[in-house]
Amino acid sequence: VQLQASGGGSVQAGGSRRLSCSAAGRLFINYTVAWFRRAPGKEREFVSASKYGVGTTYYADFAKGRFTISRDNDKKMVYLQMNSLQLDDTAVYYCAAASFLHDNYYSVERYYNFWGQGTLVTVSS
Repeated sequence: VQLQASGGGSVQAGGSRRLSCSAAGRLFINYTVAWFRRAPGKEREFVSASKYGVGTTYYADFAKGRFTISRDNDKKMVYLQMNSLQLDDTAVYYCAAASFLHDNYYSVERYYNFWGQGTLVTVSS
């Protein structure tokens, strides 16, 4: 499956941004799709994931209550709605996919074998 992330840009602290991840390929419903991010000078980290099939969602602690992941299997799209953005949310956001990924590994990037190109979100004061 091929992924393309979009929706990045500049936003003021406290504002919102919605990222989109479009997929090309078959059987999108069979893929767990996740968002990761890499902030300047930091390692890439897990943000959120939507499980294949039923779409169970998972969030990093910093994302809970502020970010919402959703997916539209018919359109092969995954979204990340980000609210109450903070300065340290500035990062390149990547979407990634893995087929039938076990629940234990949804936050582990090495288990994702398909990656989008990343989209930059810059939060300013």
